[in-house]
Amino acid sequence: MLSRLGALLQEAIGAREPSIDLLQAFVEHWKGITHYYIESTDENTPAKKTDIPWRLKQMLDILVYEERQQTAAGEAGPCLEYLLQHKILETLCTLGKAEYPPGMRQQVFQFFSKVLAQVQHPLLHYLSVHRPVQKLLRLGGTVTGSLTEKEEVQFTTVLCSKIQQDPALLAYILEGKKIVGRKKASREPTALPKDTANHRDKDNSHSSAPDRGPPLEREPCGAQALSSRLPAGTEEPDGGTGENNLITSLLGLCKSKKSRVALKAQENLLLLVHVASPAAATYLVQSSSCLAIAEHLCQLYHSLPTFLDPTDVATLEGISWRLPSAPSDEASFPGKEALAAFLGWFDYCDHLITEAHAVVADALAKAVAEKLFVETLQPQLLHVSERSMLTSTALLTALLRRLRSPALLRETVTFLLGTDQQPEAPEDNPRTLCAHLIGHCDHLSDEISIATLQLFEELLQKPHEGIISSLILRNLDSRLYVARGSPEPESYEDTLDLEEDPYFTDGFLDSGFQPSPKPHPAPATNSDGKTAVTEIVNSFLCLVPEEAKTSAFLEETGYDTYVHDAYGLFQECSSRVAPWGWPLGPTPLDLHEPERPFFEGHFLRVLFDRMSRILDQPYSLNLQVTSVLSRLALFPHPHIHEYLLDPYISLAPGSRSLFSVLVRVIGDLMQRIQRVPQFPGKLLLVRKQLMGQALGEQLDHQTLLEGVVVLEEFCKELAAIAFVKFPPHSPYLSLSPAPEGQV
Repeated sequence: MLSRLGALLQEAIGAREPSIDLLQAFVEHWKGITHYYIESTDENTPAKKTDIPWRLKQMLDILVYEERQQTAAGEAGPCLEYLLQHKILETLCTLGKAEYPPGMRQQVFQFFSKVLAQVQHPLLHYLSVHRPVQKLLRLGGTVTGSLTEKEEVQFTTVLCSKIQQDPALLAYILEGKKIVGRKKASREPTALPKDTANHRDKDNSHSSAPDRGPPLEREPCGAQALSSRLPAGTEEPDGGTGENNLITSLLGLCKSKKSRVALKAQENLLLLVHVASPAAATYLVQSSSCLAIAEHLCQLYHSLPTFLDPTDVATLEGISWRLPSAPSDEASFPGKEALAAFLGWFDYCDHLITEAHAVVADALAKAVAEKLFVETLQPQLLHVSERSMLTSTALLTALLRRLRSPALLRETVTFLLGTDQQPEAPEDNPRTLCAHLIGHCDHLSDEISIATLQLFEELLQKPHEGIISSLILRNLDSRLYVARGSPEPESYEDTLDLEEDPYFTDGFLDSGFQPSPKPHPAPATNSDGKTAVTEIVNSFLCLVPEEAKTSAFLEETGYDTYVHDAYGLFQECSSRVAPWGWPLGPTPLDLHEPERPFFEGHFLRVLFDRMSRILDQPYSLNLQVTSVLSRLALFPHPHIHEYLLDPYISLAPGSRSLFSVLVRVIGDLMQRIQRVPQFPGKLLLVRKQLMGQALGEQLDHQTLLEGVVVLEEFCKELAAIAFVKFPPHSPYLSLSPAPEGQV
């Protein structure tokens, strides 16, 4: 009784699920598609309203089901064999190119994507798959705003996923035509070695496949009939140029106005350059891919307004390649979206260079440097128009702020500073970009001077030894600023002999700023003869006379806050320069070496000249000058510390240091104080105005008073930097107890 019931159940199941010949069904669905083109007379019916999408889905389902039923792993089933040998994908690619019926290209992209994603058998190795994939890539990414952008990016995503699983595929896909040309005589499916044998065996094993002929030589089913119904020029010869490949298709999609499409294309391109093998990397360099990326960056630059406010450029934050749109909560200004797009693509280029194979990274960095920096930005930086100089300098500063990749940083430093590392001479007049930019720091236009100083300040924060070496260290290496053959100073007056200093006039000593009649004690030194940090700190803190100080009258952050800030900045700077292997102490002096004239270099000369005019310059310019000097003082190189932060060095004749420049400024200040009535009250009012605690009414001598405030704060900042650079455990200096009332 039970056996009878089981038989009935099996019979019922069989009635519901009859046995299906998969290959016959697959062929019928494909013939149904081809018959549509033969029989249809309505050329305006969209493809999605025909039975083509349904039939393509059935074909896909059959391929997937057949593969799951395969007992031998890695072998192609009869339906997949039919697909490969009858060049069905090539025919579909031709139909997609013809866009007949309307929307057919979208259906083809979807079918290709699903077949490559869902069929586990390696397909891209076969010529009958590789060739239509290449043709389909040439259809996509060529027109911005295409109706099939979504399907195109899905198709490229599947390809990139396959390449991620097998990176060797990238070179094959990029250089496929060369491989095809070499194997053309064999007329067999082009496959990687591990898959070739299996497929060749399968070519002759399925006798059930209809109309079987030599592999890949059979005309696709219905192809001749289809050709007569398609527009002229639709058929593409096998020997197409191949100029548009996976990379160029992705580059086209990266320019899409649809943010999701562009982002996905950028992620895919990033993946490819990251997994590229040496062969693929070499091909990418030899192709025009790197050049195309750089040229798109230049196109975005040229879309910017001719003038941008440097403040707007500097304050546009939160832009990255993943978020290339300007935040909506920020103030709007003309060209904001174009600027955001430009900065976003530069950030993407920088990220590409960081992640790419070294060969690709170097080539792309050189392309960006040549196309953007040399050909596009440099003429603007050297332009006679102040607006052009100002805008291009502000943009270059913004680019530096976002720059992270070592290869692009190396090219940027070479572009800005050149490669010369020989000591400079006062009579040098190089016509280099660096010389022009240093000259812009002392430009007649305060705006250009501020913008260029901001550029150099940003540059000094980059982890490249050539920057500080080119601007500063190459002129300090021999320590020519130190007097040869002179004994070590025994007292404070020995170091600051103002009456013999060529930078000071007789009126300076007559102004009331006199050395103390009581000799100062000799600075505390350690066993190496280095001045104790306490003496250095107090030298800067006591430099500004009491009548010119106002910070003590207000409840505001003082020296302690500067110490806290300087500590963080110094730690950051020290970690950045640690790999450079700087010496722990200065180079010993050769006392027998004849003295030679010392030149601090063009960059320090401009900064010192600007510093000497601090009482006559606008407040914003003074802030920027002192900010750059503070950045320089933070560097933990013994020569930089000695030259910028040690008040007790015995200077060579005609030489000046930062401290000597400050002393001269103080002398000038003491003379001018006498000519300003109610100086202390006005100075205090100006400080309150700068802090927003008083109305901003214009006073007589406003520039002078603002300069005095900056001078006081700068001396406190230098004292704090000197303190944090040499804590008690420092190998350089020993910290002696501070005198009462001082640090």
